[in-house]
Amino acid sequence: MKKSQLALVTGGAGFIGSHTVDLLIKLGYRVRVVDDLSNGKLENLDQHKGNHNLVFEQENILNFTEFSNIMSGVDYVFHFAGLGDIVPSIVHPEKYFTINTLGTIKMLKCAMNFHVKKFIYAASSSCYGLAEVPTTESNPIDTRYPYALSKYQGEQIALHWKKVYGLPVTSIRIFNAFGPRSKTSGTYGAVFGVFLAQKLAGKPFTVVGDGSQSRDFLYVTDVARAFVSAAENETSFDYYNLGSGAPKTINHLVKLLGGDSINIANRPGEPSCTWADISRISTDLGWTPEVSFESGVRSILDNIDYWKDAPIWTENSINEATSEWFKYLA
Repeated sequence: MKKSQLALVTGGAGFIGSHTVDLLIKLGYRVRVVDDLSNGKLENLDQHKGNHNLVFEQENILNFTEFSNIMSGVDYVFHFAGLGDIVPSIVHPEKYFTINTLGTIKMLKCAMNFHVKKFIYAASSSCYGLAEVPTTESNPIDTRYPYALSKYQGEQIALHWKKVYGLPVTSIRIFNAFGPRSKTSGTYGAVFGVFLAQKLAGKPFTVVGDGSQSRDFLYVTDVARAFVSAAENETSFDYYNLGSGAPKTINHLVKLLGGDSINIANRPGEPSCTWADISRISTDLGWTPEVSFESGVRSILDNIDYWKDAPIWTENSINEATSEWFKYLA
């Protein structure tokens, strides 16, 4: 019975982590959440207040050791905790390697010591760099900035733990997740957080380049389903691509959101298209996307007040925030 199983979700108050918590609770799991709230929000877990099946601990993963009781009795680990903003990784690479790489090692050591059934690692499609599309799992690795490298190192270490120590591990390379609760932090990052704050403020959308670039957007509840499916499947492969398999242009997103836009300079080192080949995960796990891009955007607009306190980015502030990016990657 799933109700007797315990899942640990690191970064469980964050964007994808909190939606994974929602699904696990719905399925009858007991859930233990670890989050230092540097990226997540406790309000993302509000719907579970008073639910005895959810326990929250505010802590940084770097503070755990292989003997930390946080992993005691845990069946499945969903490791989302980490730094996810791409642009700031150029300025603060050491922070990214400390959290994303060393933090993963700490969780792996603890998971191994407590003999968890499965460790699911949240990897990034940024490991492929400027990849051919559609991108399969066999595409060459080409990490172009510290964020991408730190996440790929975390994945490789997790898979190394599987090979050497026998810890069951599956890594999922997420392409472009979107949906309610995506980040509203003070750093310049994902397109939805930027655009939604601009829409609330009545400001024009700052479209990078001409807007014809496309991204493989996947709604967050579909992401959560994939992670839980990977955990429950005892024979899952080492790593999977996770996307919708149907990329959409930024111009299409702007049209769905509704509003004026301005164009700003293209960023070097960013792909014109991300497009996941999802054949492997669909075949192995029987997983397919359920939420269309258009339905997902409507859901976000229904919850747009979540971004009311997010920073409003302008062309000038974006230029300032990305100056180091252009300096090193141009």
